[in-house]
Amino acid sequence: MAVATFLLLALLVIAAAFVCWPVLRSANESLRARFLLAAAAAMLVIGIGAGLYLMLGNPYLAVRTVAGPSEHDLRGLIAVLAERVRQRPADPRGWTLLGRGYLTLGDSADAAAAFRRAIPLTPPTQRADLYSAYGEALVLANGGALTADAEAAFTAALRSNPKDFASRYYLGVAYANRRDTTHALALWSSLLADAPPNASWREELLDRIALLTGKSGKAPDIGAMVSSLAARLKAHPKDAEGWQRLVRAYAVLGDAAKAQAALSDARSALKGDAAGTARLALEARQLKLEK
Repeated sequence: MAVATFLLLALLVIAAAFVCWPVLRSANESLRARFLLAAAAAMLVIGIGAGLYLMLGNPYLAVRTVAGPSEHDLRGLIAVLAERVRQRPADPRGWTLLGRGYLTLGDSADAAAAFRRAIPLTPPTQRADLYSAYGEALVLANGGALTADAEAAFTAALRSNPKDFASRYYLGVAYANRRDTTHALALWSSLLADAPPNASWREELLDRIALLTGKSGKAPDIGAMVSSLAARLKAHPKDAEGWQRLVRAYAVLGDAAKAQAALSDARSALKGDAAGTARLALEARQLKLEK
């Protein structure tokens, strides 16, 4: 704010000087009269300028022009970054950051273009994430449709990193669309096994697997799914809802010993989580594992 005030005062002084100089140089009046007239003109200019600025101006416009965009002005920062990568077009990191910035703004088409520029500039061993981001940007830019270019990008990403989440998901969609149930379920099952318990897309993935399994007429491998859940809970034991599902699954399968063991493990993992422990106790009573 202090910088803006200084700039405003400087502009007003310059404007006042521009108006006063012809008055001071005039030879038609006495020196005293010229000074009085110049002072009056200067006050008029400063008063009008300051008043209009306060009513209509933006006090921070001058600061932004001189100092550049603030760290909170994302569009301004991306504009600066775009100009820098145009000056240094062989910088893969710049193109990558620009692509992620465009994605944050929801500009998927420009994000895809930036990632496409970054890929050939990046060493082959480091391209997996870029291919994956490029494929996602293409899908978003096409309203969710999986184009041939997007599928090729995901295939390249999976070739470099077989564990890439986005590539397994979207290639599973591609196989499902082609009614290649075997490949789709293989990709989605492996993705489900690696999915964090709190992943926002996990429920959608489960729905897709169930839908595809139902269409194929095959019974889902419940045992494999329960084993996958148990393995995830070992890696992420603070998932109260996951423990409830595991205990319930063992009980439904008729394996009381495993249900009791899971219940004991859950209580050890959820120490300090009063709400989670209470829900677990209620689940155990409803399943008649406890009184």
